[in-house]
Amino acid sequence: MQLLKKFFLWFNWLSLDVVLGSMAGMLFFSRLLHVSLDWKMDLLLGLTVWVIYTADHLLDSRKKAEIDLSPRHQFHARNFKTLGVIVVISIGVGLFGAIQILGWSDELYWSVILSVLVAGSMGLIRLGGKAVNGLKELSTAIFYVLGISWIPLLRSDSLDKDGHFWLLFGLFSALAFLNLLMLSWLDRNQDKLAGFPSAALLIQPEKLIQKIRQLAILLILGCFAAFIFMPSFYRVFSCLLLVMCLLHYLIFFNKNLQPEQIRRRMEAVFLLPWILMLV
Repeated sequence: MQLLKKFFLWFNWLSLDVVLGSMAGMLFFSRLLHVSLDWKMDLLLGLTVWVIYTADHLLDSRKKAEIDLSPRHQFHARNFKTLGVIVVISIGVGLFGAIQILGWSDELYWSVILSVLVAGSMGLIRLGGKAVNGLKELSTAIFYVLGISWIPLLRSDSLDKDGHFWLLFGLFSALAFLNLLMLSWLDRNQDKLAGFPSAALLIQPEKLIQKIRQLAILLILGCFAAFIFMPSFYRVFSCLLLVMCLLHYLIFFNKNLQPEQIRRRMEAVFLLPWILMLV
């Protein structure tokens, strides 16, 4: 039991659940846009997401002594050199894989531009400190959803990118933002001690909880309305988003769960789009 618990902790600390969730998200958008992708694209996306998240955690882990950091950042601080080498190797493998899979095409060029924008955004937020509290969550949500939908967007027919698609894109982005606000609230004390920019440092915890509740309820109602009023093809996608929003609400406001349990369960929610493999 202890070995299994340690395995899941490492799985979470290494952001592998986020990697699988990003792949599930790309499946969501590829099915929504009638785009067929093979397993190589999943691996490329997963590797890219892992590099971004791990590099971010490694940079954060160097800012303060371990006593100020969360268990996740303590893990990255203890294994800084090993993970740093793996990240550098992964960047090389990712670039080589992207050239092999995408070729010297517009998809590759635009993907490189997107990667530069993500890296630039992370750098500016890191340099901005307290002045950019809240922007990290917003930019991360936007770039996350844009990243998982990027190739399906580039390969889809313009007719599929209609108002129904953009509504679901917006709801997914809002859900990602809600998730990050919830995580920001859970980490508010450690972020304050370590000096990390965070939306939870903008307003009082009680007010933030109220805003989170309001946004969650608004999203639930929005997804329910989309499920009722959208054409039948889109209902499976709006239903998935509705379930994901409901689970976020029920998990986050469950007083019987510890913060780490809440974190792991909310991140597991983003695995739900794998259900589309059965449709």
